[in-house]
Amino acid sequence: MPGAPPNPNSALIGKPQGRLAIATPALVLDHAAFERNVSAMQEHCKRVGLKLRPHAKTHKSVTIAKRQLAAGAIGQCVAKLGEAEALADGGIDSLLITSPIVAPQAFARVGALNARIGDLMVVADSDVCVEGYARAARDSKRPLKVLVDIDVGLHRTGIAPGEPALRLAERIKGSGLTFMGLQGYAGQLQHIPSFEERKAKSLEALKLLGDTRDLLVKSGLACPIVSGGGTGTYNIDADARVFTELQAGSYIFMDKQYNEVTIANGAPMPFETSLFVQTTVISANTAGLVTTDAGLKAFATEAGAPLIQAGAPEGASYFFFGDEQGGIFTGDKKMQLGSIVSCSAPHCDPTVNLYDFYHVVEGDALIDIWPIEARGRSA
Repeated sequence: MPGAPPNPNSALIGKPQGRLAIATPALVLDHAAFERNVSAMQEHCKRVGLKLRPHAKTHKSVTIAKRQLAAGAIGQCVAKLGEAEALADGGIDSLLITSPIVAPQAFARVGALNARIGDLMVVADSDVCVEGYARAARDSKRPLKVLVDIDVGLHRTGIAPGEPALRLAERIKGSGLTFMGLQGYAGQLQHIPSFEERKAKSLEALKLLGDTRDLLVKSGLACPIVSGGGTGTYNIDADARVFTELQAGSYIFMDKQYNEVTIANGAPMPFETSLFVQTTVISANTAGLVTTDAGLKAFATEAGAPLIQAGAPEGASYFFFGDEQGGIFTGDKKMQLGSIVSCSAPHCDPTVNLYDFYHVVEGDALIDIWPIEARGRSA
């Protein structure tokens, strides 16, 4: 991986109990659980008649993208142009950039990317986007596919549904761009714990998207693609009969936030936690307390402290002890120096962005190391 430091754990691949000797803090991926998650979402989409275009903002990895494609995904979503460029460098040929692009210097990069991969799509929610994309298409000497991004209640990006969206779609078509349809993401609903509440609000939000699609079709603008949805609504999105493809991303890893979400009848999500931060106890001089080497710099922190999955006494809890250190309250139990602890991420996507590599494990064996090529590609 260009720019990444050498991995100090490479020599442990294939060694007995290599996982237990990994230099920490380290991002660890349970290979079997990850593969089951990939298969489970692909099978779900096949069953309900949706295509799957997973969101690579979660994993930022060429290797994972290729595994999702091999399982049946039609392409990859990315949040940023830099992520698209990194995946394209690794041979990923079908990409949807899900955030609007407006910076003048970025349109030249869009044109260059459109010229070198087989299938690029972008989204627009303003005339500024459309004007820039038209220049990019001319520069690349190739058609450029565009979706209109619809605000279905998150208010982060997206034009208002209905007539404003219709006018923008007509502007896209009139600018020599290839209008492909709509995007809508109800991110504000993904973590509602109650399935019944989440379903009702999701279907209400997606009705805005469906009504807009119907308006465009009635006006003579075909919408072959309607893209969106997520892990929290994966088994609701098809019920709206709006989407043609699903953009879920976090299902491959899961995290504290998504593990608190239930599906129908209070059942847990059918996806397993496969992503962990592995840390080591480095100090144990205070009763009921030990210090680890994974602090604020090792986790995304906006969702609270991580949950301990293995390696600590029952009832132990993790807390942030500083930039470089974490702490574990152990109660009346003791932990030895050098103890290995595995924690699930509070929020998987930004936690991944803190690391250069996945350490892929089966049991206590380190079987591979996968680079995170798009790590830090925020522009």
